[in-house]
Amino acid sequence: MNESKTLLVVDDNKDILSAVRLLMRNRVEVVTASTPDSIPDLLRKHHPQVVLLDMNFRAVINSGNEGLYWLSEIRRLSPQTAVILFTAYADVNLAVEGMKQGAVDFVVKPFENDTLTEAILKAFKGKGSRTDTPSPRMLWGESAVMTNLRGIVGRVAATDANILITGENGTGKDLLAREIHRMSLRSAGPMETVDMGAVTDTLFESELYGHVKGAFTDARADRAGKFETAHGGTLFLDEIGNLPYHLQAKLLTSLQQRQVVRVGSNVPRPIDIRLICATNLDLPMMVRGGSFRQDLYYRINTVELQLPPLRSRQEDIPLFVKLFLDKYAKVYGKEVPEVSADAMRRLQSRPWPGNIRQLEHAVEKALILCDGPSLGVADFDLFDEPATPCGTPGGTLEEMERNAIASAIRQHGGNLAEVARKLGITRQTLYNKIRKYGL
Repeated sequence: MNESKTLLVVDDNKDILSAVRLLMRNRVEVVTASTPDSIPDLLRKHHPQVVLLDMNFRAVINSGNEGLYWLSEIRRLSPQTAVILFTAYADVNLAVEGMKQGAVDFVVKPFENDTLTEAILKAFKGKGSRTDTPSPRMLWGESAVMTNLRGIVGRVAATDANILITGENGTGKDLLAREIHRMSLRSAGPMETVDMGAVTDTLFESELYGHVKGAFTDARADRAGKFETAHGGTLFLDEIGNLPYHLQAKLLTSLQQRQVVRVGSNVPRPIDIRLICATNLDLPMMVRGGSFRQDLYYRINTVELQLPPLRSRQEDIPLFVKLFLDKYAKVYGKEVPEVSADAMRRLQSRPWPGNIRQLEHAVEKALILCDGPSLGVADFDLFDEPATPCGTPGGTLEEMERNAIASAIRQHGGNLAEVARKLGITRQTLYNKIRKYGL
């Protein structure tokens, strides 16, 4: 066995150690320890690629704090080592916190052999390895509304339930979809994304179902659609509310029958996907108005997760500001400036109709133009929209949104491309809102 195939199991239950050693025999070399104090020495001696770490080592302490401590130590001493958390207590929040701090997976005791084996082998293959190129991650924040949402996500992610993510533009619905996939049992499989608002009627079938050679003029070779390429993983249909009514029946049929037929073929192909959809539209209202099928709505909406707007989680704004300052300081090769207390209060008082995306643009611009060690109110482009005291509304949501859009249009002289970029929304969304508000 070479050292890259060594598994270190740390658990004070000797029966568990024996069971894992037996389960993984002939697959990897298994090194065991019944106390965590030996972890530093074992890391230096055996260089394990994967550590299976118990969260609770003391019978009278079941908070998992000792496990989180040793997780941080492993990450410090051996950053390239993947850590799987092992807990006898189905504490979703604790497991999520552990993964937030660097673990690649968690397994709840009593465990199923197949579940544990899959988690270990996936870690050895480098799925979710912290040495991989990082992808954008969900910033949960500390607000009560996001803490509650995180607990719900932890419970549903491990299932195959269809999920509908709702929320305004710029709230991070795509990031939440990726987070759900990462936390799911399908995380080793692919995740395919389709922006339903960008797919034309003529390309819908080819994009989702694929086609065979000669099916139409430009079909020069067989091509698998997103349903097939997502097989074994997750299919994310963004902006599902923009799907035309006459195409909704075909999507529903595919979901019900769990099979697709490529354009130009009559051979059904089975599909195995977990479906996640997202929208910023009011689907129940669309159902009542006859523009969205009720049966499709029920099919995609086993569990609905609503992402709150940024104005409802103002206490998380400082965390986002720091995240974006760190990000763009690296991009532009600048030092990370401080943000004055007055500027932070003003940032927290904004309604942010473009939500997190709009805040990110504002922080990026401020950093680019910054020529000193700190950022004040004048460094941020806060538009002309009125500030609202933290925790109090500034008129209705529609009034705030209309005022912000009107102000941005005036500020940029009617340049709608620039207005959309500044507000952190797509041009199509901007056009729709201009029509809605009669601007």
